[in-house]
Amino acid sequence: MDVWCEKYREAMPAAEARCRHPGEYCRSRTACMIHFLERERKIPPAAGDTPMVSLRFDKGNGLLPAIAQDWQSGEVLMTAYINQEAWAATLATGKAHYWSRSRGKLWLKGELSGHVQLVKEILVDCDEDTVIYKVEQLGPAACHKGFRSCFFRRVEAGGLTEIMPRAFDPAEVYKT
Repeated sequence: MDVWCEKYREAMPAAEARCRHPGEYCRSRTACMIHFLERERKIPPAAGDTPMVSLRFDKGNGLLPAIAQDWQSGEVLMTAYINQEAWAATLATGKAHYWSRSRGKLWLKGELSGHVQLVKEILVDCDEDTVIYKVEQLGPAACHKGFRSCFFRRVEAGGLTEIMPRAFDPAEVYKT
């Protein structure tokens, strides 16, 4: 499958895609995929194809839940929030964008780790106030704590038990 590099405006085989970021950004990664999108994607529509779908942001005081689900396995990877800006950015780029409540800003999933989510399909609930992003998770994990899914614990005997191994070391990826 070919991928398209948005930054350098070129197509290349996915297996040969390598990061061309200048500087130290991707030193620890063999292939930084932050600029790559599948060439044949459903989202977003080309400019002028269809009007933007409106969600009921008024019902959630400007924020709505967005559930990221693996598009092939159905595994729930994470839950976050979107506002109108994040929604528009997701539709415009085909990459999952969220609103970071803790940082108070727009957040491209994977902007620091390179673990970008390519949106394959979007489901909207009956009240138009919750979405499911069916995504291809690039990189080993969605969770900033290093697990494939943010739902890596189960309630057992009044406590929490980890039910999956870490996919990466957060201290290595988020060198802060």
